[in-house]
This record gives sequence, structure tokens and C-alpha cells, in this order.
Amino acid sequence: MLHGFLPALLEGTLTTLSVALASLAIAVVLGLVGAAAKLSRIPFVRGVAMAYTTIVRGVPDLVLMLLIFFGGQIAVNALAAKFGFEGYVDIDPYVAGVATIGFIFGAYLTETFRGALIAIHAGQREAGLAFGMSRAQVFRRITLPQMIRFAIPGFTNNWLVLVKSTAIVSVIGLTDMMHSAGMAAGATREPFTFYLAAGVIYLAITSLSMLGLGALERSVSVGLRRAA
Repeated sequence: MLHGFLPALLEGTLTTLSVALASLAIAVVLGLVGAAAKLSRIPFVRGVAMAYTTIVRGVPDLVLMLLIFFGGQIAVNALAAKFGFEGYVDIDPYVAGVATIGFIFGAYLTETFRGALIAIHAGQREAGLAFGMSRAQVFRRITLPQMIRFAIPGFTNNWLVLVKSTAIVSVIGLTDMMHSAGMAAGATREPFTFYLAAGVIYLAITSLSMLGLGALERSVSVGLRRAA
């Protein structure tokens, strides 16, 4: 099947999933920090968060990938030279790809989480404090469960886009699914076949993700009345 390139394509798929999940973990952390910063009462903190989301969302993913990968290597080697290191530091494409995609989607999740937090009425947090809860208890018992419910639709959309955006890591030499499909297409001269196969695999991943996250949304919305 696929002229013997199926194992390579499946191996590339595992790499793609690994990149996507690792990037998501970074993006969630940056998104939570960014959302808190945007809701901060300190103007400087809000300004930094605003600059982060504005710049990242306004620059194409591919441009950021190339800037961070090649620019990062230049910066790391320049810094190493200052400390007397004479060798060349080569940044691993996997690390660069994960860091870049996580950095990019951290900006998008910042807005998702910020919107989810804003959707929670402040009176609920005030009631929790008045009831004698600590701020940590209010966040864990009142804010977090509702934030998850409000954030899931936007989170789902960002995850689907993130999965598809992993295709750009092939340009920095990472052997992901698109890289494997490209190698197979070049060897067999059947690009349509292998890029179609890659498209089907991406569609399968995103479809399963939608089913899983849809089930999660229904689970956290149990007992809530949907608006007409």
C-alpha cells in the first residue's frame, strides 16, 4: 500500500501528533498567563500582553517559524561565543517547532481564556469570598469550572487550527507527516497520492478531536439550560 511508504507516513503522523500536543501544553500555559495579564490592573502588564497578542496574531505562522528557528540559532550562537564557547550550537527542529507553535497559539488562547473569564459574573466570585472561601478556593470551585465551559468552543477551534499548522514544521527539516509525504511523493513522482493521504490523516485527527471535545463540552454543560 502506498508503494511501501505507509510506515514512514504513519511514523510522521506520530511526530505530528507529538508536536501538536507538546505545543498545546505550552500554548495553554501562555494563554492562561496572557489572559491574567490582560485582565491585570497594572497598565504595563496589560501593555505587554496586548503587544504579544497583537504581534503574534498579525504575523504569518510561517514567518514566525523561520524567524524563531534561524534567528534563534544566530542569537544562541552569538551568546555562546560571548561566554567563550567556540563550537556551533544547532537548535533541534523539534524543539524549535514546538516552541514556535506553542508561542503562536498562546496568543490565540490568551483571547479565548480572557473571554471565558469575562463571561463569568464578578458577583459569583464576590459571593464566594463573602462565604469565607479563599481566593484559591474561589478559583478552583467557582471560576475554573465555568471558565472551562465557556472556553471549550474557542479552545476546540484553536486546537483544530494548531493541528493543521504543524504542517509548517516540515520547512525547518523536522520529519513530520508532511515531510514524509513529500519524500514519498518525490521518490514515486505521485504527489497527489501522498498529499491526499496526508490530507485524509489530518481530517481523521481533526474529526476525532471534534468528537472528543464535543463530548467534553456536553459533559461540563450537564444541567445547564441552553439558550434558544
